[in-house]
Amino acid sequence: MTAQAPITVGIETGGGTWRFPADRPLRLDSGASLAPLEVAYKTYGKLNAEKTNAVLVCHALTGDQHVASNHPMTGKPGWWSLFVGPGLPLDTDRYFVIGTNVIGGCMGSTGPASIDPATGEAYGLKFPVITIADMVRAQAMLIEALGIETLFAAVGGSMGGMQVLQWAADYPGKLFSAVCIAAAARHSAQNIAFDEVGRQAVMADPNWCGGAYLKAGVRPEKGLAVARMAAHVTYLSEAALQRKFGRELRHDGLSWGFDADFQVESYLRHQGTSFVDRFDANSYLYITRALDYFDLAAAHGGVLAAAFVPARKVKFCVLSFSSDWLYPTVESRDIVRALNGAGCRASFAEIQTDKGHDAFFLDEPVLDQTLRGFLAAQAQARGLA
Repeated sequence: MTAQAPITVGIETGGGTWRFPADRPLRLDSGASLAPLEVAYKTYGKLNAEKTNAVLVCHALTGDQHVASNHPMTGKPGWWSLFVGPGLPLDTDRYFVIGTNVIGGCMGSTGPASIDPATGEAYGLKFPVITIADMVRAQAMLIEALGIETLFAAVGGSMGGMQVLQWAADYPGKLFSAVCIAAAARHSAQNIAFDEVGRQAVMADPNWCGGAYLKAGVRPEKGLAVARMAAHVTYLSEAALQRKFGRELRHDGLSWGFDADFQVESYLRHQGTSFVDRFDANSYLYITRALDYFDLAAAHGGVLAAAFVPARKVKFCVLSFSSDWLYPTVESRDIVRALNGAGCRASFAEIQTDKGHDAFFLDEPVLDQTLRGFLAAQAQARGLA
């Protein structure tokens, strides 16, 4: 395989899969390497002549590169269609928006379902364990290959916000501004515990086959569905669940059995069964493990501020949601204190909402206004206004 030519200036919405040759491996934190490497991506809008308007949108655990275009497997709108497009906060009439599928994912980037060149079969559990830093390293390789020296902004929520923080720590000279939404600088014990429940559900499914289910021609659908159900509860809030479902029954009266009597049960079962149609079980294991390993301060003597010292020229916006108990506001405040301690310019807002962690996917006017305002101010400073 040969390296592809840099992306042309003025490209319309597009993308594909960038293939790096075997002599350009991705070096991983574990000491392993991935080669050849593939990174799947989508682009929206046009790259300006100066190549100064590129925005990288980083996705959460189960997201992908289809930020603002219909998902090819589900047909549903992109996961951030409310925020990316003409006239929206990430205005594609102004910005060149790039979405990638993280390594370890299952929508085109190299992951456990990819073919291992050493065996000619899917990697399965032979795929090396990855980290958030590895994901960002692969993104940086793509951005460089696209001919972009500096991103105008990196933006992301949840695991995407962690990638944004990692970008600031590892590539501060390639970043003008950063928006971290509903995230944390490390995974808490509670989050690790929920991830472990999900992984054990997957691995307990007889069809998991020790990770070799693709070779066996089966899928651990039941285990993955349960993992999704458990995780999805953490994305909501008690108030949102009560408002949406309460104790409403699906039918008149109780079944006096173990069918889905309550509407909330039916909702969670739907979330589980629909998820297995678009996501790979081993990818779920690997990405949740990357989340658990995330601790940005660990490589800096346990001092989070030290991670951000090289990023003093980057403009930061940190946002949290009042009802988010997965990544509560206190963790966003810790990030802001570390940024201030490092001498970085950072703005912070806690958005009042009862929608829980998933509020950054939803129609949330204050988030829209805050994101729009921050990016507009940075665009003016960057000379993009």
